[in-house]
Formats: sequence, C-alpha cells, structure tokens
Amino acid sequence: MNLAYGPLQRFLFSHHFYSGVRRAAGILLPIALLGGVFGWYASGLIATFGALCVAFIDQPGPHEHRAREMLGGTVLSTLTVTLTGLASSDPLLSSVVVMGQCFAFSMLAVYGKKGGQIGFACLLLMTVTLHNALSTQEVWVHALTSLGGGLFYTLFSYSVSRVMQLREKEQALSVALFATADYIARRADMYDLDRDLDESYRKLIVCQADMTDKHQAARDMVLRGLATPKAQSDSNRVMLWNLFVEMIALLDLLVATRTDYAFLRQKLAGADALLFMRDALHKMAGDLERIALALARENTATQRSSVKAELRALEFEIHQMHTDGVAQRDPELYALCVEILRRLRNSAKVIDRMIVATQRNRDAQLLDTVKIDRSLTQFLSRQQFRPRLITSNLRLDSPFCRYALRVTLAAGIALALSALIPALARQGYWILLTVLIIMKPGFALTRQRNGWRLLGTLVGCGLAFALLYTTQHETWLFAAMVLSTIIGGSLLQINYLVASIFNTNAVLLAFNFLDPGATTIITDRAVDTLLGSVIAFACSYVLPWWEAQFMPSLMRAAISANREYLRAALAQIQAREAHASESEVKRADFNLRLARKNVYVALANFAEAFYRMMLEPKSRQWHVIELSNIVTQNHMLSSQISAVTTVLMSSPSIPQTSIEFLSALLPQLLPAPEHPTPPVPKSLLDGTFPELTYPLKQLQRSIALINTEIEVIYDGAQVNLGAAETVAAQGR
Repeated sequence: MNLAYGPLQRFLFSHHFYSGVRRAAGILLPIALLGGVFGWYASGLIATFGALCVAFIDQPGPHEHRAREMLGGTVLSTLTVTLTGLASSDPLLSSVVVMGQCFAFSMLAVYGKKGGQIGFACLLLMTVTLHNALSTQEVWVHALTSLGGGLFYTLFSYSVSRVMQLREKEQALSVALFATADYIARRADMYDLDRDLDESYRKLIVCQADMTDKHQAARDMVLRGLATPKAQSDSNRVMLWNLFVEMIALLDLLVATRTDYAFLRQKLAGADALLFMRDALHKMAGDLERIALALARENTATQRSSVKAELRALEFEIHQMHTDGVAQRDPELYALCVEILRRLRNSAKVIDRMIVATQRNRDAQLLDTVKIDRSLTQFLSRQQFRPRLITSNLRLDSPFCRYALRVTLAAGIALALSALIPALARQGYWILLTVLIIMKPGFALTRQRNGWRLLGTLVGCGLAFALLYTTQHETWLFAAMVLSTIIGGSLLQINYLVASIFNTNAVLLAFNFLDPGATTIITDRAVDTLLGSVIAFACSYVLPWWEAQFMPSLMRAAISANREYLRAALAQIQAREAHASESEVKRADFNLRLARKNVYVALANFAEAFYRMMLEPKSRQWHVIELSNIVTQNHMLSSQISAVTTVLMSSPSIPQTSIEFLSALLPQLLPAPEHPTPPVPKSLLDGTFPELTYPLKQLQRSIALINTEIEVIYDGAQVNLGAAETVAAQGR
C-alpha cells in the first residue's frame, strides 16, 4: 500500500487513542483518589470496577447518546451487583442468578452493537462480584460503591466530551478520511496487472464496508447540532462540514467510475494508461492521508505530490488512442478511458479544495449541497431500546435467543467446573469471564475471538511475568499498568489480539498490587483462559446460527436498497426534466443522497456477512459462488446508477428514452422474472451520448446477472425475494 503515513501516527492522533486515554483516566482515578488519598484501597478497587464496566459502554460517538447509554449501564450494573451479591452466599442460588443474568444480558444483543456492549459490561461486573461471598451489609456497601464509580466515570467522561466536543468531531472525521484514503489505494490496485483481480476486488469490498462504517460515525458527529445558526457561523464547524461534503463528493466521483476491470485489463494490457490511472489514485490517497493527519493534529494540510504528470500522460495516451482509431474500433473502451480521465481530474480538484479547507478561513462559507436543517437527522444513526424487541425474540428460531442460550450453557459449565474441581474454585470466575468475553452471536466471530483471546492472554501473561521478574519497583509497575490500560482500551475496536495482550497485562499487574505475595496468579490466568476457550468453542456448536441463514434477508436488503437508489435517481432526473420548483429539486436531491447512504450501508452489511460466512465450516456455507457474484454485481449496480445519474444531470438535455429505459429497469430489481430485462434503446447507443453507453450496458448487465444468480440459488424457480427467507429455511 502506497500510503504516506504509517499506522502509528494514525493511531496516536485518532479518537481511538484519545478515547483510550479518557477511559483509562476515568477508570484509574477512583482507586487513585480513594486508595492513594484516603487509604481505602478495597473500596477504590470496587469503584474502579464500576467505572471499568461503564467504560466499555463509552465508545466513540455523540456525547449525548453516550451519556444516556452510560447512565443506563450504570443503573443496570448496580442492579447486577446487588442481585449477584445477595445470592453469593448460597452456591446453588448464585448459579441460578448468574445463569439467569447471562441469558437476560445476552439478549441485549438484539439492540445491536450498543446493546451488546451494555450487556457485556453488566456481565463483567457480575463476574467480578463473584470473587468473594458477601454478607447482606457488604452487598449494599459494594453496590453503592460500584454505583459511585459508575456515576463518577459517567460525569467525568461527559464533562471531558463537552469540553472536547469539537476535537472529537475532528478526530471522527479524520478516521473517516483515513478510511477513504485506504479505499482509494485499494481502487488503485484494481489497475495493477501484477495483482490478482479477484483478490483485489475482495479487498476493495471489505475496505468499502469498513469505510462505510467510519463514514457513518463521522456523519453522526459532524452533522449533529449543525442546524443551529451559531454552529453555521463557527469557522471550525464550517471546515468540518465542508470537508465532510467534499469527502462524500470524492467518493461519489470514484464509485461512479467503477468499471469492468477485467475488460479494461484485457484491452489495455500492453499500454501505460493503466499505470497512470493507478499512480494517480495512489497519489490522491497520499494527499488524503495528509489532510486526515492535518485535521487530527489541528494543522493545515500541504500538498506534497501532484497528479498533473499522471493526468497529462493519461491524456496523451487517450489522444494516441483517438489517433490510432480506437475511438471508432472500440468506442466503449475509448469512452470509458475518457470518463476515467474526467473523474480523476475532478477528484484532484476536490482534494485541492479539501487542502484549502484545512486553513480554517474565517470567511469560508458552508457548501450549499443540501439544505442544512432538522432533516439532516435522517442521515444519523438511530438507536431505540424497545422492550418489545426482546420479547419478540424469545423464541428458538431467533438467532439472539439461541446466542443467549449458548452463553447460559457455557456459563453453567464454567460454574460447574469450578465447583467440582477444588483447585479451580478460587479463580473460577476467570473461566466464566473468559467465556463471556469470547462468545459472540455468530460462529465465525466466536471462533476468531477465541483464538485472539487465548493467544493474547498467553502473551499478556508472558509480558506480566517479564515485568515482574525484571523489577519490583512499584512506580515502574504502576506506570506499566497505566500504559497497558490506555493501549488496551484504545485498541479494543481496532486490534482485539493486541488489546487482549495489554488488558491481560494490566489486570495481572493490578492483582499484583492487591496481593504481592501471590506466586501462581499468572499461571492461574493462563490455565483459566485455556479452559474458558475450550468451553466457549464447544458451546459455539450448540444451537448455532450460521451466517448463511442471514444471507437471504441481507441479499434482499441490498437489492432493495439499490432499487430505491435507482428510484430516487429517476425522480431527480424527472424533476430536472420537468423543470420542477426549486424546493422539489432540492427534496429530490436530498432523497437521492439519503438513498445512496442507505445503499452503502446495506452493501456493507451484505458483504461483511458473506465474508464471515466464508470463515465458517464449508458444510455450512450457502451458494458461495452465486452470492459472491451478487455481492459484486450489487456494488457494480450502485456505481452505474451513480454514473448514469451524473451524466444525465450534467447533460444540456435529457433524452426521454433514458427515462423510459430506467423506469423499465425498476421492476427487474424486485425481481420479476416474468418481465424480461429491456434492451438499451438504440437511440442511446447511436453516439449522441457516448458517455452513457458503458454505464447503461453495465446497469442492464448487472441487473440481469443478479436475477440469473437468484434463479440458480432457488433452482430456477421464479421466486420473489420477499419469500426468499422462507425458501432458504425450507432448503435447510
């Protein structure tokens, strides 16, 4: 990857590292104050664990949402401590309470990522409370102390976020810009003849899914609160908005030029044009990284490379193609190369404007791409914690219910193991903790997390042993514990393996401070983790929910999103052709942007689930070749919709036949096999609109291929995708 900056700088100036420092400070301050100032180390540790659990919920995002989630997690975790503590003196009752909470909190996964984080935080505090049996009086003291730690962390984190809210927005946008740079670099690889095309395309789709997630996180931060006059007059907020708009515009330009790379490679195998396309994209990726890093460091970006040479060289190659008669012999190839050159030029201009935007000019104005008002909330993530969502999933055919039952079974085995084997009784809670950390709703995620957790714990144990063997100086050990806490918390969402190493090291060093005389704690942790990993792996085969079972619904969602994108594009084109009012045109443009955002999200979900399925046993994979083609063609389809829309909207006049053709294509995305895919009208292929030839043919081809693969999946039956899930279930 030809990128300008290494991962270290990206990490140090990212919101991941900033959040890790904030979380570490909020976690360690209770024990530092209560223990260091008043000498109440036991109470300080309890408060710290209360803060730790809330810190798991405190992930990057809008601080208003985080505050509500942290308060909810604090209340639930305090209830968890109370129930677990009251039952701790009775082994049988304790087991029932623990398993009941495992099921209940695992069901919170129905609320998505945030629900899973809250559920895990409560289960973590439940596991820590099992460390010692508590009397009734101790339970209330323990619960109140834990509540104080959670409330302290919530107040601390919210206060810091309020003060640093602009900084958090800059960091979120910086991460999105870095992800966009990675995506551009992956697109450059598609033009490299030395790279395998299928592997490059797989990496491109995975990268686009990651970029979509980062873009949504930036959207949630940058757009929130922008509708107020005060925000729109703030030069820093104006810069963030303009950079975000330009980033999306850059993405639109690049996506709209997605091509049949096999066709392009075949036709230009002996020419230098592909090299110039590749090098231009790599330089743009480097410039975008510099913009991202400058934003994270609150500096002004500088352009250290120019794509002028590559663009001029590509222009010369295209001129030679015209001179040699390629435009007449192969008009599709020539038109495609011209379109790529045009898009690269426009992309370079966008990046130049982004570099200027980082200067934070006080006279800068908001880019008037969409109306900035309350309607922007439609682009933001929404999270509703409705109780009905849990009750409606309390059935055996629900993947979340199955997951909760697996976790409950694994927890029961861990408790039974520690009860039946005296040597494991003292540290049995660590086995349970390992099980809860590893187990995830999907088989592939559980297996992946299992390996990372086991290896990370073993390496972390080795690191802790090396530190304790090297020095007994408390200051150095405490510094190592703080550093490990920061790094472990920062990498939790980036690299779970490395995060496990540092988190294990931090916990072992903390236990060393509590019990300096313990000599087997490191060995105990390694053995407990190994046992927990075996239990989690074995239980992952109980009532499994394979990714293949999600494929029909995700496939339908991706195709439906593309259908709505095409419908929105057609509405915008018709509004332009009918000379609609300004408000109607703006509304059509807004709907198109919203539909495009929804397409990216749906395609990302579909692609991520497909590649997770590929990590599962082959016997549980479902129509791999067909689904792979559908993933690819859905990405091609969204790109060509964007390309056709851009060409038509920029044309002096819009041919009526193009509107009729796009309208005829809409029913094909249901799909409706009884209506054959219409041919591209000859009037659009007569050379009057050469830039339309390729995207229209690709649009038609992608829809036809998607329908063909669907027919193969369902044995040629003419099924509607609305019934696809039923058909898939019957096939199992």
